[in-house]
Amino acid sequence: MAIQPVAFFDIDGTLFRSSLLIELVEELIAAGLFPASARNTYTDTYALWQARQGTYEAYISSVIAAFQQHIAGVHYGDFADLGQQIVSAKGKCVYRYTRSYIDRLKQEGYSIIAISQSPKTILDNFCREYGFDKVYGRLYAIDSMHRFTGETLDEQLIANKANIVSRVFARHPDITAAGSIAVGDTDGDIPLLSAVEHPVCFNPNRALYDHATEHNWPIVVERKDVIYKL
Repeated sequence: MAIQPVAFFDIDGTLFRSSLLIELVEELIAAGLFPASARNTYTDTYALWQARQGTYEAYISSVIAAFQQHIAGVHYGDFADLGQQIVSAKGKCVYRYTRSYIDRLKQEGYSIIAISQSPKTILDNFCREYGFDKVYGRLYAIDSMHRFTGETLDEQLIANKANIVSRVFARHPDITAAGSIAVGDTDGDIPLLSAVEHPVCFNPNRALYDHATEHNWPIVVERKDVIYKL
């Protein structure tokens, strides 16, 4: 049996230069599948974040709340079509550093795995373009009419990305923890980064930056067309 090293990548803010979930919620509203009032859930946190008076974490948490409040009743086919449209329009809006890093690791024989809090349906479309071998994202239940029920499946698993790392190593004897890599951008990725031999903090928020500095983790920042290694 051939043994492969593995690299885990967060997606939103790490490879994709935005959030697939944010893009999806905005398109669901534009398509009339979510009410326009859904924006009220995150308007204030977005304004505070834009003014640098609030955190991105508070903003994205409110977007997640809006999604969970309104997804029930949406037909899966409509949802999947919107996801495909978003990926077609914006799927190339990625960071050069992580895009190149993925290409290099694949050439070195690494298995490349995505772990994200965005819905798996849109992640599958997005990650296919970049050659991911496996994709883990949030799964939502659908009923017999192919409409979302509003229930999140296996939430306790995806909520902590280290759980996914453990599952990968337990279920895939052909994947080795030796030389394992993970790349993330916020303190929510600390469990993921702590679960591998070689963590990389990319464009970290303050909480991740402080943790990385304390633990001597490498920090990489991409700003405009310059990549800094701290």
